[in-house]
Amino acid sequence: MKLHLPPRVSPKQFQSAMTAFAGIVGRAWVMDTDADRDAYADTYAPGSTEEWPAAAAVAPASVEEVRAIVRLANEHKVPLWPVARGKNLGYGTAAPRMEGTVVMDLGRMNKVLELDHTLAYCVVEPGVGFFDLYDQIQREEAPLWLSVPGNAWGSVLGNALEHGIGYTSYGLHARNLCGIEAVLPDGDLLRTGMGAMTDNPAWHLFPMSYGPTWDLAFSQSNLGIVTKAGVWLQPAPETSLEIVWDIPEVDDISWVIDTIAPLKISGLIDQNVFIPSWLGKMVLKGQRKDFWDKPSAIPEWRVAELLKQYKLGYWQVSLRLYGEETVVKARAEVVKGAMKRHLAAAPAEHWWRQGDPVGQYETTMGVPSAVPLQMSDWIGGRGAHMGFSPVVPATGKHVLDQMHRSRKIIDAFDVDFYASFTIGGRFANNVNMLMYDRDNAAEVFKMRKLFDALIVDTAKAGYAEYRTHLGWMDPVMETFDFNDHALRRFDEKVKSALDPNGIIAPGKQGVWPSNYADKRGSAYRGGS
Repeated sequence: MKLHLPPRVSPKQFQSAMTAFAGIVGRAWVMDTDADRDAYADTYAPGSTEEWPAAAAVAPASVEEVRAIVRLANEHKVPLWPVARGKNLGYGTAAPRMEGTVVMDLGRMNKVLELDHTLAYCVVEPGVGFFDLYDQIQREEAPLWLSVPGNAWGSVLGNALEHGIGYTSYGLHARNLCGIEAVLPDGDLLRTGMGAMTDNPAWHLFPMSYGPTWDLAFSQSNLGIVTKAGVWLQPAPETSLEIVWDIPEVDDISWVIDTIAPLKISGLIDQNVFIPSWLGKMVLKGQRKDFWDKPSAIPEWRVAELLKQYKLGYWQVSLRLYGEETVVKARAEVVKGAMKRHLAAAPAEHWWRQGDPVGQYETTMGVPSAVPLQMSDWIGGRGAHMGFSPVVPATGKHVLDQMHRSRKIIDAFDVDFYASFTIGGRFANNVNMLMYDRDNAAEVFKMRKLFDALIVDTAKAGYAEYRTHLGWMDPVMETFDFNDHALRRFDEKVKSALDPNGIIAPGKQGVWPSNYADKRGSAYRGGS
């Protein structure tokens, strides 16, 4: 990829900044060749990677190096885009929102600094991945489970800070953060919560602070660079029971939500309940061409044939209960009784007890997996995906209305309908997976227009996404319109006060510092 400079930075200024960065991290860790820029491009980009180009990347190995680089970036007016491991797949990977921004790759900061077996927490740097933390837990034989997302290639902290979701009792990852260390836009160093007192042993235990609590202000944020944080972990249970139902009809999702959400809210079910549609299972069985070799969306008659052939329901509900066996059995009877009011078929049941082996891909038991990436191979070619992910109230009516709304638009674009819902209690995340071949220009154009339509129509119904791809950060932020976009105005007042030079991640989540305000929407080209 050719060099794209940051706004108002000359080639000479840029090279001076690269030389200064090299003086901190060493020349090998300043990556500014065309090949380096390619390595930090969005590998799933819906269009040309030149839309979101990094000028270079710099990889510090310590908080002291991060602070030094931030100070130099202010001096040279070169913006930075922090990434933990750069695996934000489907949302932009490691690419920056504003062209010419330098990626700050925190992957070298990869230490598990603490793993407390008794109080069930760890302290990790941003470069620690889910596989890394899992391996550390196994080495120490700690009686702990971590919560993992569907794709576990990424960073434990990066996923939590981007509001990632997993499938255990600890599945709201941002909620597990407790006590953050962050480098501020001027290079100052902050510790939140009890960590604001030197050597306070309750730093990663008490989730609030004295005065305002700032931990989550650094999530989906450009107010600072998180260099370490505490993460709460799940104590390994005595037993676990998985209960699985195949749900036959598409509209059955309504009664499923109305059955499960109250049990989740009451605490009888403590797991985040993931409900994929049939296509979520089919992508693991082969490529699209193996089941439907036409460019049009798979028609309903063919879907019915596939469901019958592979003995699938339209949806699958897989619940996992954790705890002492007598308690799990009692809770399971209540859950099965509630489901039986709508579905006569008995569920499949799978018990696990302490000492039993854990399956290789058991994400509901804290085992990291990368298998779900097979969905990117579904279309063929240079496969990629984006997720359109609105949040709706966890009632059958809201969920059914949103499903029909998005499906009508997706059908109109002649695209396969691949939806899932995650019930977090009072809310449901509705992820609509849009898969495409990056080398098919017409297909990419269609996906961009489809994404535009989904945002607009869903906002009219009163719902918004909880995270989105780089290219749609501004349009999604635009949908948060209460009181003339009061949230964005507040975010940008704070941003400009803390970061007058706009050094940290300008444009992230549609929040622009005042010196780059003219860039709002500039990298977004609608369906073009």
